[in-house]
Amino acid sequence: MSLVWQADFYRSPVQTVDGQIFWELLICDATRSFEYTATCLQSAANSSWLTSQIQLAAGEKLPDVIQVFRPQSLSLLTAAGRNLGINVEPQRQTLALKQWLQEKQYPIAVDKPPPVPLPENLWGDEWRLATLQAGEIVDLFSDRLIPILSIPEALKPINLGLASTVAIPGIVIYGGRRSLRLAQWIAETRPVSLNYIPGAPDGLVLEAGLVDRWILVTFVDTEVAAAAKVYEQRKQQSRGLHFLLVQPDDSGMTYSGFWLLQATV
Repeated sequence: MSLVWQADFYRSPVQTVDGQIFWELLICDATRSFEYTATCLQSAANSSWLTSQIQLAAGEKLPDVIQVFRPQSLSLLTAAGRNLGINVEPQRQTLALKQWLQEKQYPIAVDKPPPVPLPENLWGDEWRLATLQAGEIVDLFSDRLIPILSIPEALKPINLGLASTVAIPGIVIYGGRRSLRLAQWIAETRPVSLNYIPGAPDGLVLEAGLVDRWILVTFVDTEVAAAAKVYEQRKQQSRGLHFLLVQPDDSGMTYSGFWLLQATV
């Protein structure tokens, strides 16, 4: 089994008496049975310092992967990981680390740009809201020949403690001839969650990567808006779990892409 760490390296909200700024490194695993902290002056905050600290934290066994949620931390930690042969992965789902930061009352919010419209050459033909029962969602898709299939182990309903009868909300996009191209583009963006955003017009926004945001669809219909609100309510009942399905049409014969997603902090 691979060893996965979650790490953050950012300006500490705590300053010295004379106002000097420190940067703080926090490392933990998914259960927080392992935790490591170290600080340095801002002038020493570089990849060389990080490399030595990761070596100190690891001892004889370096991690295989370091997950990083903060864009400002990514480049330095990536450089340090490269020095040590460790894969550094951009990942919003660093739940243990974010919990730790919240306990320390450290900020975890990151600046996000306004959402950008989906490229026109990827627009699907139509879309609809849907639900699937938690108990059937994995079996329904895991045995099918789907070009792009993302069902992370941690997001399987049984591993989230969800009852098999819980309704998992989702969005189905019928992409027509562009279906596979759309699914490939979504996969490349590293999708995280798909949220209803009320406005003028209302829309569904795909959160992807660390801070990317894409407008997948927009609408002004009040009935659709009411259904989208129910979609968000169901996400609260499913611990944020939801899905995105891309298929050419509504025949149910072929699928282009399926993702299990979860809303993040």
